[in-house]
Amino acid sequence: MPVTERSVAISEVVPLLFVEDINRSVDFYCGQLGFVLVNKWEPDGKLGWCRIERGNSAIMLQQACEEDGPAAGRGRGVEFFFQCDDAAALYSEFQSAGLTIARPKVAFYGMNQLFVKDPDGYGLCFQNVAQQA
Repeated sequence: MPVTERSVAISEVVPLLFVEDINRSVDFYCGQLGFVLVNKWEPDGKLGWCRIERGNSAIMLQQACEEDGPAAGRGRGVEFFFQCDDAAALYSEFQSAGLTIARPKVAFYGMNQLFVKDPDGYGLCFQNVAQQA
């Protein structure tokens, strides 16, 4: 298919994650990963949806309901890669916030990567270009 000029730019993608317990997820993302809750929807006084951000990255969380399908395996095969300044510094920050995670490792293609699983099994990778020795 030939590439053609497009008149409308796309500037952002914000994934929507259906989660089993939105309050648990907000506690995880905001309390342990340092995201900030910037918008929310609370039908009947209960949190049903929110947008969280850290730096230039954003995620939306939505309380799953029966029509969203079974929770088992919801995050299977889904990974989000966040570009960051220093995966090792994030490792220390996340550990200080109570997470038990493996140290970052340098992948064969030169990225220093810190992997984290959220409470619903979604994979998160915080990565930066590894320094050459």
